[in-house]
Amino acid sequence: MRNLFLSILLGLTFSVNAADTSPAGPAAPNWLKEAKQLIVDKKFDQAINLLSQASDKQSADWHNLMGFSLRKKSPPDLLEAENQYKAALAKDPKHRGALEYYGELLLLKNDLAGAEIMVSRLDKACTFGCEEYSDLKKSVAQFKSRK
Repeated sequence: MRNLFLSILLGLTFSVNAADTSPAGPAAPNWLKEAKQLIVDKKFDQAINLLSQASDKQSADWHNLMGFSLRKKSPPDLLEAENQYKAALAKDPKHRGALEYYGELLLLKNDLAGAEIMVSRLDKACTFGCEEYSDLKKSVAQFKSRK
């Protein structure tokens, strides 16, 4: 009986985490797949151009990727990146990527309290823990150690 309970619990863990991710497979729109690849390749200006031409500019994923690209390009546009993260979170308050990246942006602005709020929100959004939570928590700890 105990093994059955553990199997069910583990199955729920994996299904919850899988359901909480944005589409990356064949069902994902082309602009999403292409933008993610440009970001991986650190071609942020090209990602911004591609996202600007995307058919769906209203999704949380679109706003999150645009915010990330704006924050990472040279020179960064932190004000507009912040606006994009806020828009992503207005559409999906539990969007893990936007919560993590907005927290990182807040650390760039020396807003430790704001970043800690994003950590707290990620803790609630990640039922069984997630990479975004771990990464932001680590960034906050590193920020604190430098102060």
